[in-house]
Amino acid sequence: MDHHLLAIRVFNRVVETGGFTRAADSLRMPKATVTKLIQSLEDHLQTKLFQRTTRSVSVTAEGECYYQRTVKWLAELEQMEGCLTESQSSPQGVLRIDAGGSTARQLLLPALPGFFARYPQIQIDLSVSDRIIDLISDSADCVIRSGPLADSSLIARRLFELDWVTCATPAYLARHGTPHHPCSLEQGYPLAHYRHALNDRIHPLHFVDRGKEIDIQQRYPVSVNEGNALLAAGLAGLGIIQTFRFMAQPHLDSGELVSLLHDWQPPPEQMYVVYPSNRHLSGKLRAFIDWAVETFQG
Repeated sequence: MDHHLLAIRVFNRVVETGGFTRAADSLRMPKATVTKLIQSLEDHLQTKLFQRTTRSVSVTAEGECYYQRTVKWLAELEQMEGCLTESQSSPQGVLRIDAGGSTARQLLLPALPGFFARYPQIQIDLSVSDRIIDLISDSADCVIRSGPLADSSLIARRLFELDWVTCATPAYLARHGTPHHPCSLEQGYPLAHYRHALNDRIHPLHFVDRGKEIDIQQRYPVSVNEGNALLAAGLAGLGIIQTFRFMAQPHLDSGELVSLLHDWQPPPEQMYVVYPSNRHLSGKLRAFIDWAVETFQG
């Protein structure tokens, strides 16, 4: 039964990740073991679950039907086992979390001692980047990200909101002058742009005042795809930047950066903890989510 249950779990992961190699990586087991387990499951069911070629793997109609039934059954089984385990012990195990660089460095990591004081048996593997990850194939339990959900199969709990600030160094303003309207930026002001880590598109500087919106994107000396690097570009005087205020505030306080166009700041960015809707909310994940909401909303 243990071997058969493992084969079902592996089958579901192959469906969710779209391939044997990605499933093996996410489960941290050899690809040969994944292949062998799928073959044993197909032999047991006497049904072909995947169409396999040298270049691709696709689920058969029978495989899709089997997946829809087993994914619900596994979730119920994990929930039942989780309830029994949690009734006997405190949450424990490894929790895999992904967060943006600045969020991790300045917000999440400084707060984690309070989490570990409450849940000493939980370990956290934190991945730090601005790229958008796939929760299933990248084996993450949850991510901390901003903006609306692009995937309806995910659940988001709001944590906090982040204010924006547009700023530049005093030396930059001495060279180029101080803009008093967003449209002034089109008159020769070098900008340092953020480039989206997912699609490589440039994010224009976004300005809002009493319902009027203005986006400014023009020729730039540098663009970056990570928030801390954008701040470094601004501090180096490479251009005007638009970044989260919590990142820039120490440099605004010290005078290294000067806030600009105060009346034209865009609305705050909403930050969420995001996790898959079809995955059982384990005790360790529920503990982290509840702690994060309590900590950051407070």
